[in-house]
Amino acid sequence: MKPLNQTVLDMKPSGIRKFFDIVSEMPDAISLGVGEPDFDTPWHVCDEGIYTLEKGRTFYTSNSGLMELREEICKWYAAKYGVHKNPAKEALITVGGSEGIDLALRALIEPGDEVIIPEPSYVSYVPCVALAGGVPVTLSLKNENQFKLTPAELESAITEKTKALVLSFPNNPTGAIMTKGELEPIAELAIKHDLYVISDEIYSELTYGDAPHASIAALPGMEERTIVINGFSKAYAMTGWRLGYALAPEVIAKEMTKIHQFCIMCAPTTSQYAAVEAVKNGDKDIRHMRESYDKRRRFLLKQFEIMGLPCFEPKGAFYMFPCIKEFGMSSDDFCTTLLKEEELAVVPGSAFGNCGEGFVRISYAYSIDQLREAMDRMGRFIRRRRGQ
Repeated sequence: MKPLNQTVLDMKPSGIRKFFDIVSEMPDAISLGVGEPDFDTPWHVCDEGIYTLEKGRTFYTSNSGLMELREEICKWYAAKYGVHKNPAKEALITVGGSEGIDLALRALIEPGDEVIIPEPSYVSYVPCVALAGGVPVTLSLKNENQFKLTPAELESAITEKTKALVLSFPNNPTGAIMTKGELEPIAELAIKHDLYVISDEIYSELTYGDAPHASIAALPGMEERTIVINGFSKAYAMTGWRLGYALAPEVIAKEMTKIHQFCIMCAPTTSQYAAVEAVKNGDKDIRHMRESYDKRRRFLLKQFEIMGLPCFEPKGAFYMFPCIKEFGMSSDDFCTTLLKEEELAVVPGSAFGNCGEGFVRISYAYSIDQLREAMDRMGRFIRRRRGQ
C-alpha cells in the first residue's frame, strides 16, 4: 500500500525557501528574499495583546472570530473600499491570509473544476487548488503590460469547466496593481461566465502614487461572487501573530467556517484582541510604513536605472521584478551565482510560475542601508557579467 497522497508527492517545495535556507548559514550574506516587513509591530497593538493576557482572555473565541473584530473589519472595508459585509454572517477570522485562501478553494471547488491563476503569483495558489481537487489553469501575464491581467487574456483561458479566478493585486512578486477602471472589464467577464473570484488583497494598504487600491468586490454584481482575503501581516507588520480574514457571501462564508471549525477551531485569541486595536487605531502606523517603503521603492528604481537593468515601476506591495534576460542565464542560475559571488540573495522569478523565468524578485522590506549595500553588490555582479 502506498503511504502518501500522490497530489502531495507531486508538489514542488517552495522556490523561496531554498535560498532562505542557504542564506541562514551565511553570516555575511544580505537577503532581499523574504516578504516580511522589517518594522516591529506597533507598540500600542502589542500592548493590547499583553493587556488581554494579563486579564486572562486566553479562551477560545467563536469559530468565526471575535464579533468586535469582525465588526471593525467590516466597517473599515466599507469605509475604505466600498465593500459592505454583514459581520455576523459574511466575515471569518483566519490563521493568516493563507488559511483564508485554502478555505475559499476547498469550499468552492469540486473535483475537475478549473481555477484560473494569473502568473507570476504567490506560490501557494497552485498547490492549494490541487489539494482541493481542482485543476490549476495558469495564465501568463506580460512584462509589457506591467503584469496586469487583460480582459482578452482572461477570456482566452475560460472554458466550460472554469469555476473561479484568483486575483492578487497588489501583486507578489511583481508589485503590479490594477485600478478600478482596469478591474471593471474583468468583473464583466466574471459575471458573463458565472465565475467566482478569490481576491487576495493582503497588500491593499501598500499602494503608491495617485491610484488607491480598488477591490473588485465593490464593483456592481461582484459582491455576491467575490471572496476577499486580507490580513494583518503586511499592513500592520504582524506576520508572527498569524491573523487574517475572509469576507464572503453568506452561503460561501458558512461553508468556509465549517471547514475552519473542524481544522482550526478559531484563530489565536490574543492576536484577535490585538487586531481590534490595529484596525481601530493603526492608520497612522500604516502611513508611516508606506512612506518608508515608497522611499525604498524609488531608491531601487533609481539604482536599476543606473545599472541599466530593465524594471517597470511597481506601484504596490514591496517588491521589484527586474528583468535579467540579457545575461543568458536562467533566473535560478542567476540567483545562485549572485549568492555565491556576492553573498546577496534574491528570489528567482521562476519560483512564481514559468512566465517568471528571466526575472528576479527583490524585496525592499529592508533598511535603506541594507538596500544600499545590496545594490553595490548587485552592481558589481552585473558589471562583471557584462565584462566591464
